[in-house]
Amino acid sequence: MPNIKSAKKRVKVIATKTARNKAIKTNLKTNMKKAEIACVNGAEDREAAIRLAIKKVDQAAAKGILHKNTAARRKSALAKKLNASNV
Repeated sequence: MPNIKSAKKRVKVIATKTARNKAIKTNLKTNMKKAEIACVNGAEDREAAIRLAIKKVDQAAAKGILHKNTAARRKSALAKKLNASNV
């Protein structure tokens, strides 16, 4: 446990940021899974599910939770799955 005031503050700030990042990552994973399941099952709302998942990927990348290339790769994979399910 830190003794210095600034170190104590850093512990609090890091805990807050960790919680926020974890919530965003969890939400992102949930939306990615829902989009993939919608494509596999051929659900009527698959396009909306993929659009939402892409939005969440963009938001995570904007907040620095995902690297921009990782975000691009995930968005590309989602687009491929949507195009494959439309055929």
